[in-house]
Amino acid sequence: MNRREFIKAVACGSITFYLTGCGLTAIKNQFDKKKESEVSAQGSVSEGRSMKIVVINSSPHSEEQSTSRYLSQRFVEGAKSSGHEIFVFDAANEQTNPCQGCDQCGMDGACIFDDAIEEKLMPQMLKADLLVLVTPLYYFGMSAQLKIVIDRFYSRTTRLAGKKSMIMATAWNSADWTMEALKNHYETLVRYMSWQDVGQIWATGCGNRPLVERSEFGDMAFKIGAAL
Repeated sequence: MNRREFIKAVACGSITFYLTGCGLTAIKNQFDKKKESEVSAQGSVSEGRSMKIVVINSSPHSEEQSTSRYLSQRFVEGAKSSGHEIFVFDAANEQTNPCQGCDQCGMDGACIFDDAIEEKLMPQMLKADLLVLVTPLYYFGMSAQLKIVIDRFYSRTTRLAGKKSMIMATAWNSADWTMEALKNHYETLVRYMSWQDVGQIWATGCGNRPLVERSEFGDMAFKIGAAL
């Protein structure tokens, strides 16, 4: 296929996508399996107490443009409406460094990097009840910015174990397998960290801000936050 034919095929696919809104129905049905217990059971996660919640945003796009940040905003609105304490970390715009695998932290001590993860994020995560991972889908995985943060969990692996967790991800793609690899990665992380998963939003078919704002995912994020 030459360049002109490729561009034409992509354009036709985009038009079809806009007209059909594909992706929404599949992910909605998947979410509905948990929807009743996660959204309608008010206070079941927090047991009626105010929780300390850390939200980790990782999109390099602005608050006004990012699709994943939109879900984060809606979740925070919902959680605040129920009296929960929120700390938001912007992994894409803070000074962060990837884990070097040096093991100087011994899995339970200070990292060699005196950066925003160590100084700002880690203290908040250690005292948090709930960690919320927010990412756009990049090549069927999480963003590099979020992966840097997760790799740095190594320095406090034991102390970060046993918490509650949630993930929200957005993608342009809308095939039923779009989020499969990221979902498996997240659920493996939950298992390894002995976390209690309290919610997953896989927002396929949300390639730009207007699309995600018109979808039902924003309301889902708000309701999960408000129901905690």
